Amino acid sequence: MQAMASLSLLQPFSTAIHRRRRGGLINYSTNLPIPRLNRRPFSQTTASVNSDDGPPTLNSRQVKAGPDPPLKPFLVAWNPPRPLWRSASALVMAGQVILRTLRGKIHTRNTLQQLERIGPRSVGVCLLTSAFVGMAFTIQFVREFTRLGLTRSVGGVLALAFSRELSPVVTSVVIAGRVGSAFAAELGTMQVSEQTDTLRVLGAHPVDYLVTPRVLACCAALPVLTLLCFAAGMASSSILADGVFGVGINIILDSAKKALRPWDIISAMIKSTVFGGIIAVVSCAWGVTTLGGAKGVGESTTSAVVISLVGIFIADFVLSYLFFQGAGDSLKYAMG
Repeated sequence: MQAMASLSLLQPFSTAIHRRRRGGLINYSTNLPIPRLNRRPFSQTTASVNSDDGPPTLNSRQVKAGPDPPLKPFLVAWNPPRPLWRSASALVMAGQVILRTLRGKIHTRNTLQQLERIGPRSVGVCLLTSAFVGMAFTIQFVREFTRLGLTRSVGGVLALAFSRELSPVVTSVVIAGRVGSAFAAELGTMQVSEQTDTLRVLGAHPVDYLVTPRVLACCAALPVLTLLCFAAGMASSSILADGVFGVGINIILDSAKKALRPWDIISAMIKSTVFGGIIAVVSCAWGVTTLGGAKGVGESTTSAVVISLVGIFIADFVLSYLFFQGAGDSLKYAMG
């Protein structure tokens, strides 16, 4: 009986323990359940202990979304082809040079240094090239015109060819190879060695200090070099025609005088000025957009010369088409 009574007394206690074990850990000192810790991430679920006999339930909570990422600007990730990017930079640079020149922001000392470099130091190679080009053309013209009995027209043809086309183009090609490559190499080296950034830190504008003097010097020096090349070409042609083919120098010069018009010389000056601007702007733009160290400097130099020559030939066609339209009568006066 006594055992049965004790068993009946312990039964409620064991039942309570059994029930509380399913709800949580037992604190034997206070006889209260201790809830189990939730091991899942707090941002996903949380555990709550129920007061009934069932297991703890998991209540999901929505994680607050952060602010929306900012929208990227249009075309920010677009990587244009390098020739397109460099062409656009050349146009922008040309606009900056014109604007800052009109505002009077010209570095006089640098401009004079570049003018000396392009003008006097390039005279020898320009005159030599023009002289031999003139003699080569004279051989072809005199041979054919002599057979046709048009000896008195040789000087006029040579003068028109030199003044309108050969002198501006030949001079510009020589300057592009000699000076344009130097511009691209210098500015490219400064760009990869971060010297242009140093100029900005010192408060000097790179366009005013580096680009504008070169552009102005090219535009000012090329017309003078073109006139000198024209004179050298005509002189060499006259000497060769007189010494080899028996056509007198007086006949050559008299025919040239009758054929030439003031507009022929003016058009040559305009062409050479445009060509000088193309050489300087393209070379400087290709120099300041150089990437990749010494290898990039070499590539920029080569590319600058090639693009300058292509630009010269395209501009020559456009200007010739604009300047000389319709039928001409210059040779008619040369034959008279």
